[in-house]
Amino acid sequence: MSHTMLFAARPGTTRCGNASDESITVTATSPHSAIPGASAGRARWTRAAGWATPVLGLGLGVWGNTDPSAWTDEIVTIDVARRSWPQLMELLGRVDAVHGLHYVLMYLVGQAAGGLNEFLTRVPSAMAVAVAVAGLVWLGRLLGGPRLGLYAGLLLAVLPTASRYAQEARSFAFVMAVAVLATGALVKALSGKARWVAGYAVLIALLGWFNVLGLLLLAAHAVTVALRRPGRRVVLRLLLAQAAGVAAVVPLLILGSAQSSAVGDAAPVTAGTPLSYFTWLLTPGQDTLPTALKLLLTLTALTALTFLVLRRHQAPPLALAVGAPWLVVPPLLLLAVSLGHPLFAYRYLLFCLPALALLLATAATVVPPRRQVLFVLLTAVPVAASHLAIRQEDSRPWDTREVLRTLRIHDAPGDAVLFSGARCGLIATAFKEAFTGRPDLGRADTAAGLGALDNLPADPALLQQRLAHTSRVWRITCTHVSAGARQDVARTTASQERALARAGFSPAYHHSARGVDITLEERPTAEVRNGRAASDRSGPP
Repeated sequence: MSHTMLFAARPGTTRCGNASDESITVTATSPHSAIPGASAGRARWTRAAGWATPVLGLGLGVWGNTDPSAWTDEIVTIDVARRSWPQLMELLGRVDAVHGLHYVLMYLVGQAAGGLNEFLTRVPSAMAVAVAVAGLVWLGRLLGGPRLGLYAGLLLAVLPTASRYAQEARSFAFVMAVAVLATGALVKALSGKARWVAGYAVLIALLGWFNVLGLLLLAAHAVTVALRRPGRRVVLRLLLAQAAGVAAVVPLLILGSAQSSAVGDAAPVTAGTPLSYFTWLLTPGQDTLPTALKLLLTLTALTALTFLVLRRHQAPPLALAVGAPWLVVPPLLLLAVSLGHPLFAYRYLLFCLPALALLLATAATVVPPRRQVLFVLLTAVPVAASHLAIRQEDSRPWDTREVLRTLRIHDAPGDAVLFSGARCGLIATAFKEAFTGRPDLGRADTAAGLGALDNLPADPALLQQRLAHTSRVWRITCTHVSAGARQDVARTTASQERALARAGFSPAYHHSARGVDITLEERPTAEVRNGRAASDRSGPP
């Protein structure tokens, strides 16, 4: 017995599936795209423009790629990807396995390119965003025709948050790309095409291996299936595909649960969190973007979505059934979990950004052309300003570029460095050429040698011994650290300050940049000679 659709077929839709099997209505065009007498040339232009949007997304991702300073997480990526294969496997067996697939990918990029730098570590993320844009063009065409695909892909390509994570050497852009492709496979499977079910299962597994929180997308997909009410056979196939995909991620879940101490802190959930998150989807939280522009962009987007709600009967039903759960369900679930254990870091939900682009594009298809132009004009300045803001040198939590510049301008032969702050010492590992000839006095062993994410600090006796052989030390303190690491950082900093004071050092120069403090500690040269003489009398270290 055939099952009926939640949404009745109407002009501009097609019914897919076998006569003997369950059937489902898939919208082929949006209401405004089915214009009587529309030329074939215009349709071809729309399709061609749609597939040009990934090039735009890639271009925006590469533009200014090296301008922002690499920060904590990116520096970890560079350090880990430069390790040997045995060292990489040792690390993933101990900590950060949840990012293991991305680390392996970056390791392979480094091997293929003969080395890694800031540009090369960020380019794969830009390519992932381009894939996400192409996938959204395809998905939009499935849901509402070429014009919806064009609008959705264009919006995702130009949204500043997409470009921000196209320039971040982490896995979040990859999660977004796989989420788009998995959603497209779901739509294909809903249309009764069984061969897409296997691809859907593979993409779910890939989604989880890039980031386990990406599996929150499955809840959104479940809501979509419930809204569409396909036949029992289709539902069973999709459930088996989801189960197979999750089963493939179980080893990572088991390993990752034992490594939960490596998970960074997230801000506590408050009443303002949902609005802040929505604003972040439109423009990442950069201090250089005025609040008024953020507010204008947010209100314009909310107005467009309000128009979509009011005119929802004119919109492609499947676009709403896919986009709304995708945008709403994963954040709600993560919010609920975060009430007990804070996990609501916005970047974990970057994979919901295409849903916002899809819904805004759908809104554009149901409003008159004049209002479309008005929306574009209202958002042009905030979007442009945000794109410039995310490409500022100090737009990341650490301004490592300022550290390197200060050392280059003010250092002298024989200078040493002393890092304080969780993973701060990895700056010297990620930028080896800038620290050649500048020994790290506070490091007893490297993170790579330990199979860890951070260096082993030197004990006070070893640090005191090393301080006896230099007259100038650059103390670099990373101030942007997680709450869980602040106590350890405070203890390390206090111990270093006591050692410097005992050795006769005093601050001679200080400079603060975003997330870092740079202090030159000096002592008279005569004290260095006396220290070396005392060290010689006591024997070799």
